[in-house]
Amino acid sequence: MNDEHFMQMALEAAEQGRGYTSPNPLVGAVVVQNGVVVGRGFHQFAGGAHAEVHAIDAAGDAARGATLYVNLEPCNHTGRTPPCTHKILSAGLRRVVIAMRDPNPQVAGGGAEFLKAQGVEIICGVCEDQAQRLNEVFINYIRTDRPFVTAKCAATLDGRIATRTGDSKWVTGEEARAFVHELRHAVDAIMVGVGTVAADDPLLTTRLKGRPSRDPIRIILDTRLRIAPTARVLNHCSEAETILVVGKEVPASARMRMPTKGVRVIDGELRDGRLDLDRLMDQLGRMGVTSILIEGGGRTLGSACRSGIVDKVCFFYAPLLSGGDDGVPICSGAGAETMRDCIRLDRIRTRRFGDDVMIEGYVIRT
Repeated sequence: MNDEHFMQMALEAAEQGRGYTSPNPLVGAVVVQNGVVVGRGFHQFAGGAHAEVHAIDAAGDAARGATLYVNLEPCNHTGRTPPCTHKILSAGLRRVVIAMRDPNPQVAGGGAEFLKAQGVEIICGVCEDQAQRLNEVFINYIRTDRPFVTAKCAATLDGRIATRTGDSKWVTGEEARAFVHELRHAVDAIMVGVGTVAADDPLLTTRLKGRPSRDPIRIILDTRLRIAPTARVLNHCSEAETILVVGKEVPASARMRMPTKGVRVIDGELRDGRLDLDRLMDQLGRMGVTSILIEGGGRTLGSACRSGIVDKVCFFYAPLLSGGDDGVPICSGAGAETMRDCIRLDRIRTRRFGDDVMIEGYVIRT
């Protein structure tokens, strides 16, 4: 068994924290002594002990002279917890294998260099691509102070998210819909337009089978504050708040009709009479939102694509045909003039969920 094998274990351990560590990264660690795993750990929640601490504590005395595998460079600064580098040294580890360096330019390399100066053997770059994909949200937020945005839809093969009557239940099967709840569990916020709320009256909560889940913040784009005060998303009991993004001209009387418990109304900048989604991302980033899943509808997805805020797409296609041009398209509004102008994706992956297929890809930044 080689370094890649044990790093895979560390990456798998890190996944256990998905949905609970924001704004911190997903980190897993494994302590190996003579080819045998003697300790595992992962970062469980923001403000809690880091993965390295859990793994070293689990290993106990067996950590002395062992190798630590961790998917992100150990910290060498004091935040809400002490430096992990000091824990590594006190445990007597002789070797540390790191998947990727810390993306924060102010601290990148500091942990690795400190340990190396203390005589610890350092190996960097093992399974680095996987580590970067695992923490794509954290890396993006550190570098841009903006949320990582994933656009999601469920569509027929001819590109319709609802029929001509607006019916959309259900486009995809149970397996695909269950995975969407995994996506919701992993992000800080879900974003939809007020049209989706009016048509479907969704809860926008997370429901995972057989294990606990957390609800993301619900963000509703509603320039003129047309949402019904009785909408379920405004009245459902949840630890996550609902944020209504409105235009500044919305009168106080309209705002006062909204429920006050768990609901916040914020002003968004307008551009050509519509909410400026690019500026909204800056605003949400300042509020600490690191990731957003856009779930529709067509106008919101179209606006998001045109504004350039989308980083990743997860489009689910069902083996159905709407059979006409009067259904609701995935993206509404003015599209590209030429094929050269189309948004292009790379790092494409596909995945089957029963009879449905998900296509995942990343927007190429030009």
